[in-house]
Amino acid sequence: MTVSPSPSSGPFPSQLLAQVRDLVGESGVITEAEALAPFLAEQRGSYRGQAQICVLPATTQQLSAVMRLLYAAGIAMVPQGGNTGLCGGAVTNSPHEVILGTKRLRQVRAIDPENFTITVEAGCLLVEVQQAAQAVDRLFPLSLAAEGSCHIGGNLATNAGGTQVLRYGNARELVLGLEVVLPDGRVLTSLRGLRKDNTGYDLRQLFCGSEGTLGVITAAVLKLFPAPKAKVTALLALANLRAATEILALARSQTGDAVTGCELISRQALSMVLSHIPGTRDPLAQAHPWYLLLEATATEPSQPGERPGGVLTQRLEALLDEASDRGLILDAILAQHAGQSAELWRLRESIPEAQKPEGASLKHDISVPLSRVAELIERATALVQAAVPGVRVCAFGHIGDGNIHFNLSQPVGASKASFLAEREHLARLVHDLALSMNGSFSAEHGIGQLKREELVRYRSPVELELMRAIKHALDPKGLMNPGKVL
Repeated sequence: MTVSPSPSSGPFPSQLLAQVRDLVGESGVITEAEALAPFLAEQRGSYRGQAQICVLPATTQQLSAVMRLLYAAGIAMVPQGGNTGLCGGAVTNSPHEVILGTKRLRQVRAIDPENFTITVEAGCLLVEVQQAAQAVDRLFPLSLAAEGSCHIGGNLATNAGGTQVLRYGNARELVLGLEVVLPDGRVLTSLRGLRKDNTGYDLRQLFCGSEGTLGVITAAVLKLFPAPKAKVTALLALANLRAATEILALARSQTGDAVTGCELISRQALSMVLSHIPGTRDPLAQAHPWYLLLEATATEPSQPGERPGGVLTQRLEALLDEASDRGLILDAILAQHAGQSAELWRLRESIPEAQKPEGASLKHDISVPLSRVAELIERATALVQAAVPGVRVCAFGHIGDGNIHFNLSQPVGASKASFLAEREHLARLVHDLALSMNGSFSAEHGIGQLKREELVRYRSPVELELMRAIKHALDPKGLMNPGKVL
């Protein structure tokens, strides 16, 4: 699906452009077509924006002044971080919308190891936040495949998930305070870094997950945790799909709830990785229908003379023995060093890239209660295979928190166009099923433009009424990221 931009209605007002330049400097305004191009393309290629201006403020004060100016002129604004979103949430819909990029808001303002907090600006790359925490022997646990290019502001605006939600929660659960520029340029500042502050409505949570429709996050106080001193990674071949949740329950209890990652991988997904990602190899001697990537961490270092991982390794080995005795697993490999652990994780993280050479794909980011994940995958597989014979189900994801990426690759030999024509039909089958099981049609990728109609279909009238009321209260002119979410 490609969305065409609105037709141009003339050049951007030159006087207003000059005022913006005065506020942010020549380096803070991009108007040349070639330089603008990276800000207009959506990662999946489903959306293509059009804009005449991208503004890159270097401070919150600059952004505030620019937004005050644009708000008074009735100019729509589209906040954009690293532009790694998957639902068209940071793509302009009109050539007269102004992109507000955060890439120059890149300061680590403060680190307080004793308070276990870090205060960062929105343009910091996620990996930079992780590294700043590591430098003071702390952990910032948000982790996802795009961490080398996504901005922390975008992570918060979309309530990013990732691979460690099981242990540490989504992005919103890692936030203690925010600084936000409202549509009219006023600045909401709440960077106190308190874990207990029971003084009225929790305003910060309005902006986490709002996808830039209520304001622009410019800085945040984030939670840190003790840095792990031991890590143990294992890949298990499952006896059947339903064994996955039973193994996870065993792992959580037997490791003292030290499990930080639990990722489901189908053989279909793994086969694509082995076929298209250089340097990968089959981790086990035989192929199996389902695999579970399990990782646990501990803050206690190994003692002198102990094996790497110490007690944690012993506990995971005991878990594997018990799971084997109970007929839950058919084979397993326990990583013996950091390099082998990275190889196992590469198999999981390369799945989206490995799908691309296989032709068109339709992606569904769904979740259900953990106890019903296996049922969801089995029933959804039957539905889509009946609807499109030969469709290849590439199911994988964060089974530890009930989130499955139920991706579908076109049948071998089918045309791309005929398969993509089934997009709405297949989405309805999958999403209706997830919702019937008390699930969600958007677990971690957000709404953006892609899922606006789904939001109306699946959220109750009361929920939608409250969302619209909040939107109108904070953005009565409808200038913040129009056409997204609502």
